[in-house]
Amino acid sequence: MQLGFCTDPATLSALPFRPECDFIEGHVVNFLLPESPDAAFAPHAAALRACGFPMPAANVLLPATLKCSGPDLDYERLNRYAHTVLRRCREIGMTRIVFGSAGARMVPEGFPVARAFEQYVDLLRQFAPLAEEQGVMIVVEPLNRGECNLINSVREGAEAVRRANHPAVKLLVDLFHMLRNGESPDDLLAVGPLIRHAHLAENRDRAAPGMHGDDFRPYLRALRRAGYNDRLALEPIWTDLPTQLAPALREVRRQLADAGY
Repeated sequence: MQLGFCTDPATLSALPFRPECDFIEGHVVNFLLPESPDAAFAPHAAALRACGFPMPAANVLLPATLKCSGPDLDYERLNRYAHTVLRRCREIGMTRIVFGSAGARMVPEGFPVARAFEQYVDLLRQFAPLAEEQGVMIVVEPLNRGECNLINSVREGAEAVRRANHPAVKLLVDLFHMLRNGESPDDLLAVGPLIRHAHLAENRDRAAPGMHGDDFRPYLRALRRAGYNDRLALEPIWTDLPTQLAPALREVRRQLADAGY
């Protein structure tokens, strides 16, 4: 399993040590700058090339102001936005885009959730061919019920992937969201063939691994049994990155080893 964490090249360069990890994961809105000109993105691409780590994935596909559910979807803006994101992915060698985006996905009060689900699936179908052209895969991220009211469980995420029915659309599993929801490790076995990316953080305070002693081993064992052995990104709320990062990476490696990786 390749192990990484969510950050950007500027934050990485400020660390007093080189992290012992395989990759970093970026942020679509803040790093790829989809609604800014290429000249604004160029320094970000240059910083990534200079940092010495690959960035194969980025999360938060859409800003909260660019809705993908509800009565006021701007399909022209969404299409233009997706073209820019996916073109820039190809330019920097990024192959995974995480479609979580709680604010954009939140179903407005009074709007039918079933209709919002169809809108989300339709958008996956719209984005999928664009992603495939650029060598990118979109991964659906289920979000816990406290953060979003659409596609919360890994089984619901898997249903969205199946409904999209395109090889460029697969599933992300986030052990933090699963813990927060109370989902079972067995749920990972049910969706295993669809998983193409994974996130992790502790349940309490979305803390760095090792802070409160969360045991991820049952979920990691289930991931291994499901045949997943690709990338796992730490996505906690860091309160002191320089002191928390190395112990968190060690703790996750220890639990991965215990789980058979």
